[in-house]
Amino acid sequence: MTLEEKAGQISQYFYLAGMSAQAEFVEAEVRSGRAGSLLFISDPAETNRLQRIAVEESRLGIPLLFGFDVIHGLRTIFPVPLGLAASWDPELVERVQGIAAREARAVGIHWAFAPMVDIARDPRWGRIVEGAGEDPYLGSQMAAAQVRGFQGDGIGTPDHIVAGPKHFLGYGAALGGRDYDEVNLSENELRNVYLPPFAAAVKAGAGNIMTSYVGTGGVPGAADRRLITDVLRGELGFEGFIVSDASSVVDLTTHGFAKDDLDAATRAIRAGLDMEMWFGLRFQEGMIPTPGVGAFATLPDAIRQGLVDEQRLDEAVRRVLLLKFRLGLFEQPYVDEGRAAKTLGLPEHREMARIAAERSAVLLRNIGSVLPLDRSAVRSIAVIGPLADDKQATLGPWAFAHDLEATVTLLEGMQRVAGSGVTVAYAPGVPVPTRVFPSPFAAMEQFVGDTSPQAALFDEEAEFSRAIELARTSDVVVLVLGEAADMNGEAASRSTLDLPGRQVELLEAVAATDTPVVLVLLSGRPLDLRRAIERTAAILVAWHPGSEGGLAVARVLFGEVAPGGKLPFSWPRSVGQVPLIYSHLRSHQPQTSMMRYWEEESTPLYPFGFGLTYGEVAYTNLCLHASAIGLDETLEIQVEVQNRSSRAIEEVAQLYLHQRYGRAARPVRELKAFQRVVLESGETRTLHFQLDAAARRYWSSAQNTSVLDASIFDVWVGGVSTASLHAEFTVQDSTGSFLSPTNKP
Repeated sequence: MTLEEKAGQISQYFYLAGMSAQAEFVEAEVRSGRAGSLLFISDPAETNRLQRIAVEESRLGIPLLFGFDVIHGLRTIFPVPLGLAASWDPELVERVQGIAAREARAVGIHWAFAPMVDIARDPRWGRIVEGAGEDPYLGSQMAAAQVRGFQGDGIGTPDHIVAGPKHFLGYGAALGGRDYDEVNLSENELRNVYLPPFAAAVKAGAGNIMTSYVGTGGVPGAADRRLITDVLRGELGFEGFIVSDASSVVDLTTHGFAKDDLDAATRAIRAGLDMEMWFGLRFQEGMIPTPGVGAFATLPDAIRQGLVDEQRLDEAVRRVLLLKFRLGLFEQPYVDEGRAAKTLGLPEHREMARIAAERSAVLLRNIGSVLPLDRSAVRSIAVIGPLADDKQATLGPWAFAHDLEATVTLLEGMQRVAGSGVTVAYAPGVPVPTRVFPSPFAAMEQFVGDTSPQAALFDEEAEFSRAIELARTSDVVVLVLGEAADMNGEAASRSTLDLPGRQVELLEAVAATDTPVVLVLLSGRPLDLRRAIERTAAILVAWHPGSEGGLAVARVLFGEVAPGGKLPFSWPRSVGQVPLIYSHLRSHQPQTSMMRYWEEESTPLYPFGFGLTYGEVAYTNLCLHASAIGLDETLEIQVEVQNRSSRAIEEVAQLYLHQRYGRAARPVRELKAFQRVVLESGETRTLHFQLDAAARRYWSSAQNTSVLDASIFDVWVGGVSTASLHAEFTVQDSTGSFLSPTNKP
């Protein structure tokens, strides 16, 4: 291979069919052997056409690697990842991403830019919707499950694709929750909070890792040798290939880190980056974007100038070629277009989308047991709200190859599930909220096919009045509020958590009719519910629930299934509290910790792990198999969980741990285990947990390594992070002391 062909194998281009000049340029690069991977193509006929250019027209005939943002489904859209995390069901999540992989591979996609495993503790950050929330343990479980789902038994498993966990490392800690802004993390936070989900993904066998746009400590992620080579490869033992996020190698100059493209490429590949993802366009102020090569196109010159060792380039190329071999692309580079169409239409995929949405729903409030809706008592239902019949909001962000028309909205779901004896009427009330600054992805829709409905004329005052009158004459209101699809995801950060537009005004006017209100939230983050709490009888968080989301939510509302989801984050009272996390450190005057703000409690509106169901759950008989264990020993724990209701329910039992003293102060509580279980009416079940040494290990900044401390530990088990059922045990070092030598005064 020539140096140019080697550089081409580790260069990935967006392919924007709607922009002919860019598409023609990329095709020429493929034909010349200067592009080894493409992204943003989901048409099997198009992937085959482009693959033929690479295989049949380039000098070496090396097949292309196709990547795509398969975030929460391809054609079949599942709940957004934050919603999937709310299921607290890793097995479900694994099945979901297995279906996503099956659909993706059928159309010629080999690699998902997912899962996003960034911890997100500031809900103003738009990309909180793509992850598993605030907790590193829950995040690790979801990361590993998604990797297994995408990849199956391993890379090369039929009907599966390569997982690409992202963004390494700390992207979720952007200042102010502002996407792309700088990150400043202590080593304690980086190691104990943000790194564990990546470690879990690597352990699960992830074939790729994507670096971050931003950096920590002033070093952008695409060129951070300490994180890429020392931590990811050295400490975590990652053996796959590492790709930059879109255009972030070229952006090393934007950061003021690199001098030019040559310097950027040199520093990125020497840091350990294996592939550059490049938009394929050069943006210059006041000029039309023009096609052009990325920074890695300068690598041949860098080698000729002695700036980069050719062996380092060969190492990166070898990783990419090995992946293509393991995927079987040299033997079969093309896809069966007829089989692809059949795979995308499989009914079992839609069924799993419905199940996933049902299991992701979180019930926050249910006064007077207004839910489930009783068909014998409720004869007329007013479905009100701008998102109730919004197909795009039902799907959420990061859905590019979906079937919009086949999406079931909540209005459609209610009409299907209510039955012939119940009247379901609809009024939007207010228009769908819009952004002040449009989403940059709106401009890209023309390149992938804009399937969004066109806005219709909307008489705001007439529609508002019609909604209020409908509420007044109905037995119950199902009020569907929240965020439009483009209000979540990349470049979708917010300075407020308020319900957008006139939604609060609509809520208050509907509530003033005295008709019971069931609020259903479609969103990808917590929203400010202070004005909703006293005005609603029930609140159900549906997230952006996906292709079958409306049917799933309707089934939950009518009690055909019981809600069992739990919050994957602490729900703040207002934006002024964020970030607000349950696993904080106990600091000065903990007895007044709920009084840090003088005008309201500095506690969450709903705590991490919270979620109601249609029944009463009781936890009793918490037992530890030993009162003292050694540093490396495992503790067996059991607890009894009872369903004290007359119907079957689902519950997520959660185990939390606290270390009382050690080489560093430890969080007041940390999630260490959980189980989601089905409990029949009146059933009592004994659940078993194990706490091994890994559950007690943490990174000590003072020691600059991970440590195990001898100490006294508290254990709580229950259905929420504030669980009160408690026990304690001690951990002794080899001398039998409760304190390790380094802890002694």
